[in-house]
Amino acid sequence: MNIHIVQHDIQTNNPEENLRWILEEIDTPASREALLTVFPACTLCGYPLYGSIAYTDIQKRAQSALQELVAHSEHRAFLIGMPLQIQDRGLCNAIVFVQNNAIRGIITKKYLNPDEQKYFVRGEGVQIIQYQDQEIAIGFYEDLKELTKSHTVQPDMIICCGCNIFDYNKPYSIRYRMHKMVENLNASLVFVNRVGAEASYLYAGGSMALNAAGSVLCQFPYFEEHSGSVDLQLLTTCEDEKPEVVELVYKALVMGLRQYFQKNHLQRAVLGLSGGIDSALVCALAADAIGPENVHGILMPSQYSTDHSVQDAVDLANNLGVKYDIVPIADVFEQLKKTMAPVFGNRAEDVTEENMQARIRGTILMSYANKFGAITLNTTNKSEAAMGYGTLYGDSCGAISIIGDLYKTEVYELANWMNREVERIPQHTIDKAPSAELRPGQKDSDSLPDYAVLDAILNLHIEEELCLEEIVAEGYDEEVVKEVMRKVQINEWKRLQFAPVLKVSPMTFGLDRRVPIS
Repeated sequence: MNIHIVQHDIQTNNPEENLRWILEEIDTPASREALLTVFPACTLCGYPLYGSIAYTDIQKRAQSALQELVAHSEHRAFLIGMPLQIQDRGLCNAIVFVQNNAIRGIITKKYLNPDEQKYFVRGEGVQIIQYQDQEIAIGFYEDLKELTKSHTVQPDMIICCGCNIFDYNKPYSIRYRMHKMVENLNASLVFVNRVGAEASYLYAGGSMALNAAGSVLCQFPYFEEHSGSVDLQLLTTCEDEKPEVVELVYKALVMGLRQYFQKNHLQRAVLGLSGGIDSALVCALAADAIGPENVHGILMPSQYSTDHSVQDAVDLANNLGVKYDIVPIADVFEQLKKTMAPVFGNRAEDVTEENMQARIRGTILMSYANKFGAITLNTTNKSEAAMGYGTLYGDSCGAISIIGDLYKTEVYELANWMNREVERIPQHTIDKAPSAELRPGQKDSDSLPDYAVLDAILNLHIEEELCLEEIVAEGYDEEVVKEVMRKVQINEWKRLQFAPVLKVSPMTFGLDRRVPIS
C-alpha cells in the first residue's frame, strides 16, 4: 500500500494558511498517486491552542477549511487533524478521514494532557477503519498504547498521527515505541509528526514508516519540512540513522529561534556580549538562526571587567561576522551610586551594587532594542535560573530565552560541538572559569557548587523528581543538596517573570515544572 507522508510546519490559529499548503500538497503527483496521504495531528489549527480554541470563530474557520478540503478530495484520500465539534459529545481533538468528497471516519483523542482537558472532551481513542481491503488502526500518538493492551485487535496497518513536543529524550522513546508496536502486532506502521516551532514548543518531525517485519522503510529528517511516499509492502529498507542528542538540541534551538522571528515578523536581535560562554553560545546560535547580519552585540565592560573578557567578546563577534558596539558602564554606575547615596546613607556596598550593574546593562540592551526595532535575547542558562543566580530586570531581561533549558555543563557540551570543525567560540571563553565580573575577582564558584556537581543534583531533583534523601543516597553531600534545593525553591518567583524558554528538556521551568511560589 502506497502511503504519502507529509511532515510540515503548521501555523497555529491560522486554518486559512494551513489550508493553502494542504491543498497544494494533496495536488502534488506523489499525493495523487498514493492510496492515502497522512498529515500530522492538529494540522488545520496548530497546537497548542490554549484558550483560543474556546472561541466559536476559530472553530467555524476550521470547519470551513475542512469543507473546502472535502470539496477538493475527489479521487483522493487523506487524514487531517483538527478541533471538531462532535454532536452530543462536545469539542474533540480529532483526526478526520476524507475520501472522495466525503468524511469517511472521525477519530477522537482519548488521552488528553491537563491543558487539553480544559478545552477538549475525552474522545473514543484508536479506531479501526477498513480501506483498500486493509484493516487500518488510526490514532493519536498518546492513544496508541491501547492497541498493545487489546488482544482482539489485529490491524494490517497502524497510522500514528503525532504533534509531539520535542525534548531530547523524545525522538528515541518514539522510535522505541514504534518498533515495539510493530513487533507486538506484526503490522506495518506509519508515524507522521509535525515539524516547526510555536514559541517555547518545538516539534522535531522525524516521521517514519516500518514494514511488518519491523524494518525501517523511510526516516524523515529532524527539524526540516519533508514529504514523500512509501510502499509498506517493500522489503528494501533504509539506513536507520540515530543522530546525537547534542546535534538534535542544536537543530531544535536554531529552528526554534528562527521561527520565533519569522512567525512574529521580527528581523533584528541584540544581546550583551560579556566574553563568557553563555552569551557566546547564544550569539553563535542566533547567527545560525537569523544570519549574523541581523545580530548585534553590545559589550558593556565595567571597572571589574577583565581585558581578556572584552577581547574574547571581540574575537567571538569577529569569528561569527556579528557587528558590535562597546558601551562602558563604569561612569553610569558611579553616577547611579552617587544618586542613591542620600538614600543608602552609610550602608556598605553589597549585592545591591552588583545588581545595579546588571540592571544598567539591561537598560542599555532594551534601549538599543527600542531604538533599532530589535529583540533582546536572554542569555541565562538553566543552572542559573534554577539557583536564582541572576538579576531580575538585569541579565534576566529579554524577549526569548535560547539556552534557559540547558544546564551549564550542557552549554559547554554544545559549545564544543559547534567548534568541532572550526573555532567559532573562542577557546579561551570555553576554558576560563565562569564569572559574572560584578566585583573584584568574582567567580561563579564563590556562590555555587562546581557546575558538574550542581547540574547532577539539579537533574536528579528537577528531571528525576527525587527528594533530599534520595539524592543524598546517590552519594552527594547532604548540606550541599539541602542548599541547592533551598535555592531552587525560593527562586520560583524569579522564574515566573522569566522570558519564554525554548523547550529541549523533559522538565522545563514554567512549562512542565510548575510549583507554588510559597
